[in-house]
Amino acid sequence: MTSRSSAQRSHLASSPFKPKIEPEIESFDLDDRVSHQTYGLGRVIGLESAAVSVDFGDCTRRIVSPFHRLELL
Repeated sequence: MTSRSSAQRSHLASSPFKPKIEPEIESFDLDDRVSHQTYGLGRVIGLESAAVSVDFGDCTRRIVSPFHRLELL
């Protein structure tokens, strides 16, 4: 049995399949107002390379990238 590598394959121009589109990861700045589907309105208080810390008033949460449920206001 052979295992497949998780390396990215290049897309051939003659391929009948569309290339996979990489999702655009949103970036945030300190003090940005944000909205989260679960926690509500908040403010970005910390930045990391792959996460943000958000103060939602009653709690502070670290949200990792990709930020599916977090949107900039």
